[in-house]
Amino acid sequence: MPGAFDVEFHWHPFELNPAMPPEGQGLREHLAEKYGNTSQHNGGARERLIALGDSLGFRFDYSAGLRMVNTFSAHQLLYWAAGQGRQTELKLALFEAFFSNGEDVSDLEVLAATASKVGLNKKLALEVITDQRHSKDVRAEQQHWIEQDVYSVPVFVFNEKYSVPGAQESETFIRYLRKIWHKESVE
Repeated sequence: MPGAFDVEFHWHPFELNPAMPPEGQGLREHLAEKYGNTSQHNGGARERLIALGDSLGFRFDYSAGLRMVNTFSAHQLLYWAAGQGRQTELKLALFEAFFSNGEDVSDLEVLAATASKVGLNKKLALEVITDQRHSKDVRAEQQHWIEQDVYSVPVFVFNEKYSVPGAQESETFIRYLRKIWHKESVE
């Protein structure tokens, strides 16, 4: 078995809240409505995520004003960015914009500016979002994953046929990749 795996990331569209209105909803209110969580429960989960992010060099800022927003435009932009070879950079920049800076990632100007920060053409990014040129492709891909029984994120798909649901420790992924490598090398 080789010492390392050749890994390529592809980010697929999945809307946690496809019916989210344009104005969004406060994160705490949304979590209470969707999951019945108390602010105490949510606070504990937030603290664990903040600590984990800190250990990995990523800052989560769950301030009281953080809002859940509709991400369909962001998914269209990510779809386009994949063809430009910048999807992962854009995805990470969008994570930072939302989770670290509290920016509204449904706002077209925020999306275009974030695209520009990773080397994409801002004007073209804005056109991609406003003319909806990738909306049908994004909806079709979303439907594909629903048909594959993906109902929450994250889900990690390997070789387009093996999946691991949920956030996992790195050791879990290493073990899983080794199993896949052995299985694939036998077939």
